[in-house]
Amino acid sequence: MKIKVNEGKEGYKEQQGEEEEKNIPGTGEASENIAAQCEAAPASNEDELCCARIAELEMERDRHREQAEKFRDELLRKAADFENFRKQKEREAMLASSRALENIVRELLPLIDDVKRVLTHAQMNSETSSDARPYIEGVELLKKNLDRWLEQKGVTAIESKGLKLDVNFHEAISQIDHPEAESDTIIDEYQTGYLLGDKVIRHAKVIVAR
Repeated sequence: MKIKVNEGKEGYKEQQGEEEEKNIPGTGEASENIAAQCEAAPASNEDELCCARIAELEMERDRHREQAEKFRDELLRKAADFENFRKQKEREAMLASSRALENIVRELLPLIDDVKRVLTHAQMNSETSSDARPYIEGVELLKKNLDRWLEQKGVTAIESKGLKLDVNFHEAISQIDHPEAESDTIIDEYQTGYLLGDKVIRHAKVIVAR
């Protein structure tokens, strides 16, 4: 019985000593826990700094992205405005050019009429004198050059003789009886009309059957 008591005391002392050893700072499991906590504290601060920096960078990225989208939209608007401005200027230039050409043609038409009248009243034949021939040939050459210039500029003569009167292209200045022509048929042309492209720049003055 005594031996068992002593053994119990000694076992109790050994257990008590182990517990005391565990609770001594710097020894056993308590020391390992403290070291782990010390190592964990700096790591937590670095994570917080990293997270804060990431959040800051994401905010900066979003700000730059929003600014880039704003600049992109503004650039697209400016490009569209410039394209509209360019097309408008092209239309204005074409219109101004067309009007200038139309004015030039209108001013030349009386001259062309005079050249045609000269050739109508001075047609060359066997009786034409040798002195008059060079002048008539010169007028014919002038008419050919004028006709070629008109053709290059897109100016064409309006057809009239033998057609029905069309007020969009013809202007009737007289009506006469004609047994072989239907009513409102053009039987003679007093003055040639002209088109510039599809636009009438001068109506043809005609004589129609009654």
